[in-house]
Amino acid sequence: MRKYEWIYEHALEQKGGAKALEALLPQAKSAAELAVVSDDRYLSEISRRIFRAGLKHEMVDKKWPAFEEVFYSFDPNKLVLMSDEALENTLQDKRIIRHWGKIKSIRHNALMLVEVAQQYASFGKFLAQWPTTDIVGLWKWLVKQGKQLGGNSGPYFLRMVGKDTFVLTNDVVAALVAQGIVDKKPTSQVDLQLVQAAFNQWQEQSGRPLCQISRMLAFCVG
Repeated sequence: MRKYEWIYEHALEQKGGAKALEALLPQAKSAAELAVVSDDRYLSEISRRIFRAGLKHEMVDKKWPAFEEVFYSFDPNKLVLMSDEALENTLQDKRIIRHWGKIKSIRHNALMLVEVAQQYASFGKFLAQWPTTDIVGLWKWLVKQGKQLGGNSGPYFLRMVGKDTFVLTNDVVAALVAQGIVDKKPTSQVDLQLVQAAFNQWQEQSGRPLCQISRMLAFCVG
């Protein structure tokens, strides 16, 4: 496995220098910043990520104000009280994307946030305390406790809200394979732990957040 310095130098070469590279790197929020975000905003972003899957993001985003209106501004405490009949009635609203499986996930994930808040005071505080050295553990938790958060949906949601994470895009996977860390897209817990260990090592070498290392890895392939 190559050291972080090689990744950085290769990304610099691909993007034409430090200034251009830095402008392309994502930023992670601090624990304090994550903790103060309200649960309705987290549920909105979870749901928006789910509806974006397989669709043009711009189309979903254009409809999102209507989603906010139909689903009580994504207040988890209100959404957990929605009956099956009330959820089904939203299928008649032409302003939103009428996908029954994804609509049902809103109530399920609202319950997830309500239950987390009972233990941690808020979902933001729960995210804030989760160590990035085990971010794949958070992915697994989202899959187990949430709905429609498998694959890259969980990691992309975390990236959207600013929780530091790498994302296993095709380019990142290709870079990991080229580095000899895995031999295919990591899906097993064993392979995911190997990837996590590699990112932890690069983070120790660089002091960079996982999201930036992830993006630089992708640049090494492009």
